[in-house]
Amino acid sequence: MRIGVDLGGTKIEGVLLDDNGQQIARERVATPAHSYEQVVESIAELVEGLQRKAGGRATVGLGGPGAVSALTGLIKNSNTLAISGRALPADLGKRLGCEVRFSNDANCFALSEAVDGAGAEYPSVFGVIIGTGTGGGVVIDKKVLAGVNSIAGEWGHNPMPGVSEERLCYCGRINCIETYLCGAGLAKSYLVAGGEPIKAPEIARRAAAGEGLAETVLDTYCRQLAQALAGVINLLDPAAIVLGGGVSNIDIIYQKVPQYWQGFVFSDSCETQLLKAKYGDSSGVRGAAWLW
Repeated sequence: MRIGVDLGGTKIEGVLLDDNGQQIARERVATPAHSYEQVVESIAELVEGLQRKAGGRATVGLGGPGAVSALTGLIKNSNTLAISGRALPADLGKRLGCEVRFSNDANCFALSEAVDGAGAEYPSVFGVIIGTGTGGGVVIDKKVLAGVNSIAGEWGHNPMPGVSEERLCYCGRINCIETYLCGAGLAKSYLVAGGEPIKAPEIARRAAAGEGLAETVLDTYCRQLAQALAGVINLLDPAAIVLGGGVSNIDIIYQKVPQYWQGFVFSDSCETQLLKAKYGDSSGVRGAAWLW
């Protein structure tokens, strides 16, 4: 049996899978807002409840924002302040009395889709989250490639190519890919182009209904996504790229982006497949379980 836990900004979700990946149980609790100790205790209680349903011990994998620093053993690069700079996997392991494997939430998403999701038939998968933020994870032969600095796949914090506007990212850098390709980034592009302050799904709805401004902004978004992903293809040449997160539900992306990336990929053809996630919002928690 495998237990996976996904630590989010507002909720903590846990799942119990059998060895074939079938879901046995799923539970959710609210994420404590400010207390690190309460976060650890909430995760521990969630895991213990799932262990009881497993009828005994199960492996425990944890996905969340950030990565474990090889230098300090503490969480780095996290936009969840309660766990930033803390030894979350180690502290949780002490509380539970077992080893806890931790990986970035984007890595967990990519692993889930590579093991038995949309990318299951492909040997190499780049998993992309385009939602509240923008992240990525690399999976080769159904194993996460974490990297020596634990930042493999952190594509969202590369600079967005070909832009003149300056957008400040939460990480402190200017014009990170995330600032253009996350949901809020698409919304800002629409606003800057002269539109109203509306969210990404409404922009997609208006584009589908024939609104010229929405069509133009969404087309620009697809070109930017294609150019950003072309950099990944030129470097890693993955067999499949799987998209998740709220913006990934805009269907026209899967038509336009592969057309546009042909102009940026260093090859006479591009066989990389662009796929929509099979498990959607459940991929992160399932991927955490597959860390074992």
